[in-house]
Order: sequence, then structure tokens, then C-alpha cells
Amino acid sequence: MTGSVNYWAVVPAAGSGQRMGGDVPKQFLALGNLTVLEHSLEALWRAVKLKGLVLVSAGHPALASIQERYASYRLLRAAGGSERCHSVLNGLEALQGKAGDEDWVLVHDAARPCVRQQDLHHLLDYIGSHPVGGLLGFPVHDTVKRADERQQVYATVDRNGLWQAHTPQMFRYALLRDALKCALADGYRVTDEASAVEHAGYRPLLVEGHADNIKITHPADLPLAEFFLTQQGRL
Repeated sequence: MTGSVNYWAVVPAAGSGQRMGGDVPKQFLALGNLTVLEHSLEALWRAVKLKGLVLVSAGHPALASIQERYASYRLLRAAGGSERCHSVLNGLEALQGKAGDEDWVLVHDAARPCVRQQDLHHLLDYIGSHPVGGLLGFPVHDTVKRADERQQVYATVDRNGLWQAHTPQMFRYALLRDALKCALADGYRVTDEASAVEHAGYRPLLVEGHADNIKITHPADLPLAEFFLTQQGRL
């Protein structure tokens, strides 16, 4: 974490979390004394000396107290977009005139509260000298099947070289901004920041993290995240 470049973070938190059910978006659900979102923000602030963090979100009653709590942490706000990739681009645009082209931006899912400090430091150490950037991930160990439209297996996929993509994903500011703009203009389906960077012709670096960096998507994920945070001594 040395050198003349700065580190910024963009946290997309505008999703409605429909697969969780209920009226409260998953990023505002409680995990101990904090929300899922606050655990994710705390993890970033503790591991990285950030110049600033952009929280990309739609309106929600919990945002006022969160914004007040993190006011001294150089928290910026940006409006959410129609999809996650649009929200991330909105967050990057909010850094226009603040972040340098070669500054690093870490994009982290609001619903990944269990990311470990060790993994964040590992990511920064490995990516710091890389010309493009990279992401946390975890190698696929289970057998993977490909199914047809009726959920019938028609192929077993060779898992050699397959990884689960996690966040944070860390790229140079201008490179990521331009890659996202280009991918969206091309009508390319952007599934994560790395996919946009790949579409632009670059090859991001994968950095192995821990499997407990789960994304809260379904109701059963919440108690699992609570278990992982307790194991890490964060609850």
C-alpha cells in the first residue's frame, strides 16, 4: 500500500435483494449490532488506507444513520443504476476529478460482509505492481454440471482452471471506467468488473482468498454469514 497512487472504493448497494424475500433489502439486514452493509464497509476501512469510498445506493431509511456514522471516513454517495454494472459506473463517475487515472479502485459487493482482512491485504500486495488489476476468487472444487432448459444434465464441465469470482475486484481507475463504458456501449453482458476488463482485451489476475467470503443472496446465507463473522472474531 505504498507509492504515489491513492486507493478508492466503490460499494454498490442499490439492489433490492428479491431472492431474499421480505421488505428489507439484504444489505440493510442486521448481523449483530451492524447491518450487512456496515460490516462490508468496516472491512474495507480497516484493511485499506482509502482516499475515499463511494456508496452507491437507492433511498432507504437506514442510509441517513450510516452516512452520519461514516462522515469522517470520506464517504461519498452516488445514485444506483438499473443494474449493478450501471451502479458501479455511477460510482466511478462520482470520482471524476478526484481519482487519478492510475489510482486503484476496489469494487466490493455490499452483501459480502465476511471478507477477511488477510485476504484484502493479500489482494493489495499481489495486485499492487500489476499493470491491469485483479480480483479475489476461490478455485472450484465441486463437480460442475451443465444443464439444459429442463434441468437435465447434458455435460460435466472440466473444473480444471475454474474459479468462483469474489470481490473486492481491484483495477486502475481510468482503465475500469473506460472498460465499463465500452462494454455497455457494445451491449456486452457485464457480470462483474473483471468481465468488462476482459472484454476490453485485458487479463486480470486472480488472487486466492477464503471460501467464507460469501455473497448473501438467499435467507439461509444470513445465519451462515453470522457464523463466519463469529469465527473471525467480528461478532
